[in-house]
Amino acid sequence: MTHNMYIYIFIMALTTYAVRVLPLTLIRKQVKNQFIQSFLYYVPYVTLAVMTFPAIINATQTPVSGLAALIIGIIAAYFGAGLFKVAVSCCFIVLIFELFL
Repeated sequence: MTHNMYIYIFIMALTTYAVRVLPLTLIRKQVKNQFIQSFLYYVPYVTLAVMTFPAIINATQTPVSGLAALIIGIIAAYFGAGLFKVAVSCCFIVLIFELFL
């Protein structure tokens, strides 16, 4: 059984195009429903979180160091640290955990 790669690429392109065009063609008026507005507002953040959080834990040699870096990053960001400080603190925690555990 041979697989035609071009069929897969066409289906992927069609699906991607449909996801982007259907809302533009089906919703012509401004969305006034508060629930739908808040849902559409948070969809990009949820999608990014779903893709990022597992990658943070699996990017290190041990999941414990990735989880520790995630926790430290959340705490640092909560207390107002900028992106650079959060990234450096996470990298430092991973280094410490990988060296001593």
